[in-house]
Amino acid sequence: MDITPAAPAEDEIFAALASPVRREVLRLLREQGPQSVQDLASGFAMARPSFSEHLRVLREAGLVSERRDGRRRLYRLEAVPLARVRDWLDPYERFWRGRLTGLRDLLDGMDDTDGTDDMDDIGDAAALGRTGDQETR
Repeated sequence: MDITPAAPAEDEIFAALASPVRREVLRLLREQGPQSVQDLASGFAMARPSFSEHLRVLREAGLVSERRDGRRRLYRLEAVPLARVRDWLDPYERFWRGRLTGLRDLLDGMDDTDGTDDMDDIGDAAALGRTGDQETR
C-alpha cells in the first residue's frame, strides 16, 4: 500500500529540501532506487527516531513515497515535486541568463583603451586576489 500526501505546498517542498540530510536521502534514492528504512538509515550517524523524522518530512512534502512490504517499509523518490521546484526556478534562470548575456555583450563591446592585452588584465586581477579562487565577502 502506497502512502503519499495530496499535492504539498511549495513551501513544504522547499523546507524539506533545506536539510542536507534530506537532500542526501533523495540523492541515495535517485541513484540506488527504492530502499528500506534500515538501508537508508545505515548511512547516517543519527538516532533512528531522528532519521524517521526526516523521512516523515520528505513524505509529507511528496518527495518520497512509502510502500509497506511485510514488516519492511520501502521508500521511493517521487519526481513530481522536484519538477514543481524546477518550474518555479525557470523564470529566475532565464532572468539571470539574460543579465549575464547582456554583461557579456557589454564587455565584448568595450574597447581596450589602455593598450594592454587581456593576459595583462588577468595577471593584474590575480595579483589583487580577484581570480575567483577565493570567496568574496
